[in-house]
Amino acid sequence: MNGPTEEEFEESIKELSEYKNRLEKEVVTISKKLKIPKRKIESIINSHQELNKIKIILSKLYKQKENSTSKLIL
Repeated sequence: MNGPTEEEFEESIKELSEYKNRLEKEVVTISKKLKIPKRKIESIINSHQELNKIKIILSKLYKQKENSTSKLIL
């Protein structure tokens, strides 16, 4: 069985990145409404469990895509 295609990697990365950006924007918007200082907002984003999981998954997807693409070149 073949692994994901480059297009599938691209689509997954795009959708997950968009979700991450929406989630970050939502955290910032809510925090601003609560008048939370900018440094605290950054701290909240950096320690946000779901955002951190998404960042790890994105990193893995980029590596898998890179490995998949490099195999095609060889």
